[in-house]
Amino acid sequence: MTMDTELLAGRFEEHRDHLRAVAYRMLGSLTEAEDAVQEAWFRLGRTDPDEIRNLGGWLTTVVGRVCLDMLRSRTARREQPMDETFVPDPVIRPLSTIDPEQEVLEADSVGLALLIVLETLEPAERLTFVLHDMFTVPFDDIAPIVERSPAATRQLASRARRRVRGATPSADPDLGRQRRVLDAFLAASRGGDFEALVALLHPDVVLRVDSGALVRGAAASKLVRGSRSVAEQAFTFRQFAGTARLALVNDTVGMVNTPADGPRSVMAVTVVDGRITGMYILADPERLARLEFTAEDD
Repeated sequence: MTMDTELLAGRFEEHRDHLRAVAYRMLGSLTEAEDAVQEAWFRLGRTDPDEIRNLGGWLTTVVGRVCLDMLRSRTARREQPMDETFVPDPVIRPLSTIDPEQEVLEADSVGLALLIVLETLEPAERLTFVLHDMFTVPFDDIAPIVERSPAATRQLASRARRRVRGATPSADPDLGRQRRVLDAFLAASRGGDFEALVALLHPDVVLRVDSGALVRGAAASKLVRGSRSVAEQAFTFRQFAGTARLALVNDTVGMVNTPADGPRSVMAVTVVDGRITGMYILADPERLARLEFTAEDD
């Protein structure tokens, strides 16, 4: 490896976390996000770096273009609309990693609820919304990627913004209040207290479980609405509450279930006024096997 290549690799690494964040918001998949970032590195290797005046901007644009191609390919392969039980890949960290300095970093995180809404956007809408609204990329830079004029690109972002605002649930951002609700939920599950579970759930709560295509029976993918129906689901699987632990799942307090025989599920929630309004559970064994699990010890 030449010194020039080493220097270029070092400069690329300075942007890797940012590029991964862009790709993850574009794709909702940690594996595909890594693939997109790696493809950006390959394309950089085929380009004269002296011709790039703003490396960060150039790489962001390249990752956006790669992700757009991946989204279009995904859409072309999908014979039916996105399954209503789909849950994106979660990012899992222990709650103990949070300190006042990191609180600022977590504020820029993205929740599973928002990623689910982004899945409903057309590829060009998603790219425009992510790059402009989340990463402040100018419309003039986005327009060539989506092959539209800056004015038309601005309209794409406006349309996406309306759809996101209309579909994204409100949430309590306070991690301490979220934790108290999740602690109470775990206690009620472990104690088999059905009415306590119902009391912690909003009457219109929505449970989304993504178990993948191969899981059947009671543990299969499902969408459940209403506090008593969702509480019945929690009550059915209360025997697993003993191995559940709290964790930071994307931007909220959630739970991971990792018994001795391997990871079983990851859950993120939306909390409003002390009650859970949304529950998002990934229980697909194949996808869980690719995740890194860290959680709080009791």
